[in-house]
Order: sequence, then C-alpha cells, then structure tokens
Amino acid sequence: MKTVAMLLALLLALPALAEETDRMSMEKAKEKAKVAGAEAKRATKNAALTGKVKSALAADVGLKTVKIDVDSEDGVVTLKGRVDSEDTLRRAEATAKKVSGVSEVRNQLHAKN
Repeated sequence: MKTVAMLLALLLALPALAEETDRMSMEKAKEKAKVAGAEAKRATKNAALTGKVKSALAADVGLKTVKIDVDSEDGVVTLKGRVDSEDTLRRAEATAKKVSGVSEVRNQLHAKN
C-alpha cells in the first residue's frame, strides 16, 4: 500500500516538476541569448574600430600604398606587417593612435631596412 501511495504522490508531482524544468530551460536559453548578444555587440565594435583605423591609414598619403594588417579588441589595436622604414613604422602607429576609440596601439610592424 505504501508503494502505491508513493507512486501516486510521484505521479501527482510530475506536472509541477515538468513545469519547473521548463522554467529552468527558459532561463538558460535567455542567459545564452544575452551572452550571444553581448559577444555580437563586442565583435561589431571591434570590426568598426578596425575599419576606422584602416581608413585612417589609407587616407594618409605616405601610408596608403603600404600593406598593414590591423586587428582590434576592446580598443586595443594591433598593427602587423613589413614597412619600408622606421619612419613609416612610427607614422602608422601615430596615425592609428589618433583614431577615436583607440586606447592602445600594439605596433608589431617591422621595417625592411
């Protein structure tokens, strides 16, 4: 008789348990969506900053023909590549530093000479 009573109690509790499981799943889905949204926003900001720095470098007459790879993450811009001189290296760094949103420039450019 105790087994029947326990089984009946379990069967009566199943809908509430299923509802709690659904609620927990919905909360997890909301949290995942929130994290994904934040990551997308961050990636968009990084891409926009990279584009602004590339545009600034291309607008500089002395740098427009030089191939410089630009990456950015949270305001930190990294410049990579080979340039023709130390002067060009410094000029590229100075140009990148002037761009709004740049908090730091990591200059990994190498001069050919």
